[in-house]
Amino acid sequence: MITQHCETRGIRILGATAHPTASWVAQAAKNLVMDLEDAGCRARFLIRDRDGKFPALFDAILKDARIETVLSAVRTPRMNSITER
Repeated sequence: MITQHCETRGIRILGATAHPTASWVAQAAKNLVMDLEDAGCRARFLIRDRDGKFPALFDAILKDARIETVLSAVRTPRMNSITER
């Protein structure tokens, strides 16, 4: 999971795996929240796709940290590449 800070263009790499599971993704959300707190930063939004590997717990963790989850549009295959850029 990679996060990007728009003002400083800084990037935080929170982990990588070839085979993510729902529990791995939930742990990555917890790591993101802890990393932001340690850095004294605050994220307002997290843009993600609609993959089934994102459990409800993922969104709940972010909601508790006051980070709004924004889902990518349905049936827009190029949107992920545009968003990631």
